[in-house]
Amino acid sequence: MTIRLLPDALISQIAAGEVVERPASVVKELLENAIDAGATSIQVELEDGGIRAIRVRDDGGGIAADDLPLAVQRHATSKIQSLQDLAQVSTHGFRGEALAAIASVSRLTLTSRTPESSHAMRIDNLSGKWGISPSPGPIGTHVEVAGLFDHVPARKRFLKSAATELNHCRDAFTRIALIRPNIHWTLSHQGRAIARFPQGSAAARIAACLDVAENELNILDVMVGPMRIRAWLVPPTQSRARADDQYFYVNGRSVRDRVLMHAVRNGYHDVLHGERQPAFVIALDIDPELVDVNVHPAKSEVRFRESQAVHQAVSRAVRDALAAGAIGRQEHGLMQATPEMKSSAAPASWRAMPLPLGPSPASSPFSTEALFAREPAASMAAITPGNDEHPLGFAIAQLHGIYVLAQNKAGLVLVDMHAAHERIVYESMKQQFESNQQPIMSQRLLTAIPLAASPLEMETCMQYHAVLERLGFVIESLGESQLAIRAVPALLGDSDAASLVRDTLKELAEHGETLQAEAGRNELLSTMACHAAVRANRILSIPEMNALLREMERTDRADQCNHGRPTWLQFSIAELDKLFMRGQ
Repeated sequence: MTIRLLPDALISQIAAGEVVERPASVVKELLENAIDAGATSIQVELEDGGIRAIRVRDDGGGIAADDLPLAVQRHATSKIQSLQDLAQVSTHGFRGEALAAIASVSRLTLTSRTPESSHAMRIDNLSGKWGISPSPGPIGTHVEVAGLFDHVPARKRFLKSAATELNHCRDAFTRIALIRPNIHWTLSHQGRAIARFPQGSAAARIAACLDVAENELNILDVMVGPMRIRAWLVPPTQSRARADDQYFYVNGRSVRDRVLMHAVRNGYHDVLHGERQPAFVIALDIDPELVDVNVHPAKSEVRFRESQAVHQAVSRAVRDALAAGAIGRQEHGLMQATPEMKSSAAPASWRAMPLPLGPSPASSPFSTEALFAREPAASMAAITPGNDEHPLGFAIAQLHGIYVLAQNKAGLVLVDMHAAHERIVYESMKQQFESNQQPIMSQRLLTAIPLAASPLEMETCMQYHAVLERLGFVIESLGESQLAIRAVPALLGDSDAASLVRDTLKELAEHGETLQAEAGRNELLSTMACHAAVRANRILSIPEMNALLREMERTDRADQCNHGRPTWLQFSIAELDKLFMRGQ
């Protein structure tokens, strides 16, 4: 079989297949070029979902007339000249293949004018080869792509309906516009505007796109070593059934990355319910030399030089940003975490750099009884709704032994007392377990409790003997199928010891060695905490209910129980008035 060079036309078609998958690919490339040109206003017009036509107008710096013929050639660019430039590239486009690839599968017209030019210049391939001519036009660039894949029918057959392609275009448009609040964006279809983002704050734009109130976002902006982490996180109680509202950016470029996705899932680990998906926008600004953006033809993936450090930093940042939750926002407005602590988990090169940790209120271990004994009876003066010291207000009643009713300055607070107490116990156990790597305090039993154990339970007890001791258990073997429980965690002293040990051994057997990882350990502590939480139908006094509210205010992530369900809800006076039609 003879080896021969491919013709230029076929080479271009193959290259276009790497860059142009569908109309959304064209939209993405043209929008990134407009951003690199310094545009402050970008308009996108689509016909038939972009299949018939795509038009992108920007008010950027434009392309000089002499450069127009080069701009549509393969691998012609003004952004890199050497391998060193490639290692430090900070622009969205840099390989110079986008316009050439698009033109090879469509009819392309490009009109551009620089501030120094008296008129615009136009270049197109409508006649089958490139032609250039003077043209009227404002400063900036206007690109029109018509008949995508018309002369490549094999590729066109893979396109979906106009409605489906429009959705892909809109997603590409949103992903790029979301993180650029300094640019005015407009997206139109069939002559009708379907998305418009005026210049404004990032929080306002993100809140609108994620369908959440701006004051409900958990916002983070910190430096970790050579990396800046910005995050806008939707509360876990507003999680989604699908992973559609998840956006990652690295140096302003929208990317898909498994390291970042896993880090965020870790950060949300014990505040999500079931298979629910978090909604968020996370933007990393990192030294270009520490990230490779040239690992994917469409530049949608990146590779970090120190991926473990990035993972740890992002996971910790998300976890701490969620820690304050709605209670913290009521006290301090939108949360801005502060870099006050150092990373012991980061690599040596990052270790001296600050971690994204906000001040975390200390909470000491406590039993159920101790918790409900520490809050003195509240005076009538303290219960006035104008009291600003306590965002959850003060208890006024208990409903069916399940819910605590409290009033605060905003109105009515409704608390699920079991879910709230479960989170309090869980966070306390985590803190005790993590603090200086000390074991959880044990409580010796007056008499050992015998437990008939299965072979798996016996094997698990022997295999994880040291782990069980760190968790506060003292368990001895009395034979081939008998265990003796001599001590349990002090936090869980009031629990059914036999049931607690069985559940703990079950978790250990399922997680195996991964228990040493934080996720597995937290799962185990969550199971243990559920045993200690105050049960429904327990009647609480007003001081006991107030003690629960105060402990919630001191506890990280107190907005959700360990299973991701909300622990409390706020009903404003306006909402209550509307329910009863007051003033109508």
